[in-house]
Amino acid sequence: MRSEEIFNAEQKFQLATYSKLDLAIVRGSGSWVWTADNEKYLDLYGGHAVCAVGHSHPAVVKAISEQAGKLMFYSNVVYSDVRAKAAEKLASIAPAPLLKAFFCNSGTEANENAMRIARLATGRSNIVSFAKGFHGRTADSISATFLGKYRTLGEPNVPGHAEAQFGDVDSMDAVIDAETAGVIIEPIQSMAGVREASPEFFKCLRARCHEVGAVLIFDEVQTGVGRTGSWFFAGSEAAGIVPDIISLAKSLGSGVPVGACLVSDELTKAIKENDLGTTFGGGMIAMAAVNATIEVIEREDLLASAKNVELWVRNACSHNRTVKAVHGKGCLLGIEFDGSARPFYTRLLEAKIITGMSSDPNVLRLLPPLSVTESEIQLFAEVLNG
Repeated sequence: MRSEEIFNAEQKFQLATYSKLDLAIVRGSGSWVWTADNEKYLDLYGGHAVCAVGHSHPAVVKAISEQAGKLMFYSNVVYSDVRAKAAEKLASIAPAPLLKAFFCNSGTEANENAMRIARLATGRSNIVSFAKGFHGRTADSISATFLGKYRTLGEPNVPGHAEAQFGDVDSMDAVIDAETAGVIIEPIQSMAGVREASPEFFKCLRARCHEVGAVLIFDEVQTGVGRTGSWFFAGSEAAGIVPDIISLAKSLGSGVPVGACLVSDELTKAIKENDLGTTFGGGMIAMAAVNATIEVIEREDLLASAKNVELWVRNACSHNRTVKAVHGKGCLLGIEFDGSARPFYTRLLEAKIITGMSSDPNVLRLLPPLSVTESEIQLFAEVLNG
């Protein structure tokens, strides 16, 4: 099918819920994608922070293919060698004491279950989240999302959700109290324009949750799996602070739908059989993708690569007088302009470079594969600064 045929078919038979680029992507390799008309684009958006090791990495493709030839799926009613390996792999890279994994299918599902665990562990019902954070589109997750139109779209919202100001210690202290079951936070608020908070804020947040007995949840759906140059924002990137739960998805399966909650041993004492569940979570294809993704990041030293990408982008932006600041870490970056970012987004797309916008109209987002090269970032720089 040619691109025009694909456009027409989707418009005719698919519910129109997304504003789409006029691109019909049919193939990808590394940091590059090709359209049905064989046009080649540099992808610095990574399918929205999904393709951590690059598009269709051979090792991930091989792992998925070999697993599909053995067993595509069986539910959690049985044990699985590939699921056991994935859980052990995640435990090996997770900050202590987050050594138990619950596998699901997406980021919003991971966040839903993280909040449920918080309620089960504390016997309370209230959840605190932060202004301009995004946690997903299912009922509890969208109720925890105080960003633009999203929470309104989720009405009627799940009761018991309260909002604090991101990075504001006084606001946090006022909202988190003895009735709070859990506090969920994006350590870097991606959709809001890659907003960051100070190390001192995270220290105070951890202390406040400990003081009132609330469960602290880091939504690392975007920051996790090496995107910031560390396996997780928790720990090294968060001034040594480790939450009680980390939620993951996006990069975890290199494009195969998979989510996870990493939970401390202490919290698992509150979880009984059938408190949590999922049909497809922990499926064999997804688990094979998780194992292969982690192995590629380790073998190709992509954590170091992500840190280099940040340096290359910051250097490129230092030569552009319209760039006000570069926010974020590793391969989760927001370029803030002194006016609208839209002209730069459009210029880049016309030059066949895919980037992303954000809810802040002045911020352009880069969410590239961790494996993107210096020469590829140089192509971006030439167009950005041209």
